[in-house]
Amino acid sequence: MKFAGEELEGETIENEGLAEAVFKGARLIDCVFKRCDLSNAKLLGGSFRNVRFEDCKLLGVDWTRATTLAHPAWVRSVLTYGNFAQLDLRKAVMEDCIARELELGGTNLAEAVCRGTDFAGSRFHQTNLSKADFRGASNYAMRPADNNLKKAKFSLPEAAVLLLGLEIELG
Repeated sequence: MKFAGEELEGETIENEGLAEAVFKGARLIDCVFKRCDLSNAKLLGGSFRNVRFEDCKLLGVDWTRATTLAHPAWVRSVLTYGNFAQLDLRKAVMEDCIARELELGGTNLAEAVCRGTDFAGSRFHQTNLSKADFRGASNYAMRPADNNLKKAKFSLPEAAVLLLGLEIELG
């Protein structure tokens, strides 16, 4: 499938091998990708509004190259080695995903749903996580002093890792 310059609204795309697909200038609104491989996709100015990825493989995608990324949802997907730096992802959904080695520096994830997601090796720095839901998430490492965690939700025992950067002793 070719997406360069395409305008899709309300489409469902299933079981497609779309590795290295090019979305240059594409506009996708209210679309759903199910069980697709979009690894190394090139967004190059594409616009994604209310796009949902379910059970997809999205390795190495530089999401910062999209012109618009509004209200995205990734569910049970693999997002490893992605770049989300400086993006406004308020109220985004990243649920039950494998999200390892992500760049999330400066990203606005306020009110995002990140439940059940594995964030091993992902970098959180000056990230807005206010009111974000990390219950059931694992392997995240973030310094409270370097990120906005106001009213964020975490679950134990995983949340104990938030104490690591505070230079305290537990006995």
